[in-house]
Amino acid sequence: MASDERKASGIQPDDVDRFIEQRSIETPEIDTSGMAIFGRIYRLAARITPHMEALFARHGLERGEFDVLATLQREGPPYRLTPTALCASLMVSSGGLTHRLKRLEKSGWIERVPSEEDKRSLIVVLTDAGYDLARRAFDEDMRLECDWLASLDAGEQRKLAELLRKLGHAVPVFGRESDPPG
Repeated sequence: MASDERKASGIQPDDVDRFIEQRSIETPEIDTSGMAIFGRIYRLAARITPHMEALFARHGLERGEFDVLATLQREGPPYRLTPTALCASLMVSSGGLTHRLKRLEKSGWIERVPSEEDKRSLIVVLTDAGYDLARRAFDEDMRLECDWLASLDAGEQRKLAELLRKLGHAVPVFGRESDPPG
C-alpha cells in the first residue's frame, strides 16, 4: 500500500513502511513485498521477546524451560514424555534439552524416571509443582497476548491466524528444505 493510500485509509505508517519506501528509491527493481510481511514478523518477534522473557523470569524460568513444562502439561495425564519426543516437539537439540532438564529437575519441576519399557531410558515427568508453575505462567502469558490482540477484532484475529498458518506451511524448517509444504 502506497503512502498516500495509507493516509486515506487511516492506517498509521510504521518503520517497515519507511524501509520499503527507502528501498523503492534505492533499488526500485527489487520486489520488496516480502519485507511488508517478514519485516513486520521479525520486528514483532524482537519486540515481544523481552516481554516474554521478563514474564517467565518472574516465575523463575527461562523461555526454553517454560516450553518444556508447557509441552509436558499439554500432553495431558500422566504428563510424561521421552526426551526424544520433547526434542521433536520443541525443535531443539538433545544437548540443548539436557541443560534445560537439569535445571528443571534441580528446581523440582520435573523428574526423570526409568522407562517401564526400557530401563536404560529415562522418561521426563512433570511434578505437581511444575504443573502449578506452568499453569500460572501460561495464564499470565495468555492474558498478555490477549491484551496485545485487543487491537484487532475477532474476525481480524481469526484471519491473521489463518494467514500465518498458511504462511507457516510454505516456509520450510531449516535443514529440511526438501520437505514439501503442508
